[in-house]
Amino acid sequence: MKMQDMVWKRLQRKKAKALFVLLGLLIGVGAAVGFLSLTRALTMEIQHKMELYGANILITPATDNLSLSFGGITLGSISFDMKELQQKELGNLLSIPNARNIAAVGPMLLGAVAHGDRRLILAGMEFSSLGALRPWWRINGEYPTQGQVVLGAEAARIMGLKPGEEWSILGSRWKISGVLEPTGSQEDLMAFAPLSEVQSALGKEGKISMVEVAALCAGCPIEEMVAQISKVLPEARVQAIKQVVEGRIEAMKQMQRVAMGLSGLVLLVGSLVVFVTMMASVRERTSEIGVLGAIGFPKKQIAKLILTEAAVLSFLAGILGYGIGMLSAKVALPFFSEGHSHSAAHLLFQPELALGAVALSTGLGLLASLYPALAASRLDPAEAIRSH
Repeated sequence: MKMQDMVWKRLQRKKAKALFVLLGLLIGVGAAVGFLSLTRALTMEIQHKMELYGANILITPATDNLSLSFGGITLGSISFDMKELQQKELGNLLSIPNARNIAAVGPMLLGAVAHGDRRLILAGMEFSSLGALRPWWRINGEYPTQGQVVLGAEAARIMGLKPGEEWSILGSRWKISGVLEPTGSQEDLMAFAPLSEVQSALGKEGKISMVEVAALCAGCPIEEMVAQISKVLPEARVQAIKQVVEGRIEAMKQMQRVAMGLSGLVLLVGSLVVFVTMMASVRERTSEIGVLGAIGFPKKQIAKLILTEAAVLSFLAGILGYGIGMLSAKVALPFFSEGHSHSAAHLLFQPELALGAVALSTGLGLLASLYPALAASRLDPAEAIRSH
């Protein structure tokens, strides 16, 4: 009788034990796949939402002079009288190895302007990149175009200006296109206009005070990108906005650690179930194994018989476990995800996870059955027959 026929008949004859081994690994693999799939989906959702927090790299001129805080971000050394960056140098950002991870670049020129006896900051910026850099902005009115300006909420209140009115600064009359809703930051006390307009009004064509960069974090180490940008902009100081970057990385790592820990624990329990079941199976088949040895069945073949049974069941457990894991993750996902926006988490088919689940299940099944198989092959035929 061929090996596969013996295995098939054995599995048919002992369906309950085969089912027990199958379930032991199936639950473990299913739980691991479910945890990992759910974690991946939620991580992607969190990552997408964190991308909406805006810039995570800041480029300022290298200087040791005055300091300024802007938008809750410590800019470090910056002064309106210091040397500005050249806007044309921003083209160098396209040459860094991680250029594909740059989602948006926002150059900005800052200048102090006077309104009566009050002074405030006028910021020139490219409003086309605001969607990535300041998605939280809400403007009562419209974004400014040529000859227009947007006022921060407090600046508009203090100066008593409203959308549609004119504001005289720097020898020109600017139309107020809108008022920024309160942000709770220094932006409430500022005014914003198109970059080219502010450069022309301040007499600083082609110059910028700082650059905000929004980098996509999946697979892009921010610190490496900071080093790469520093190389192509040697006159600039490049720094990661730590609180955003570290928050993103730590959140993702924590979710992955929890998933891996739970998956490992469940798989360990599943492997123990297989080990105990296979040992019980060997004890139950002592006389059968003794007869095989008595008729000249090689010890290696006896061990191979046990391992083949385990491999078949483990392989099936891997396939079924992957399907059950994905199904359980799909059922559980709505309870963990906010789930109604375009950024809602969703499951993706992962070929590497499917292959890994089958390989892991088969490997664990064989490993857990190795000792029972060796024990079976070492049984003395005469004693095995006498004992039953």
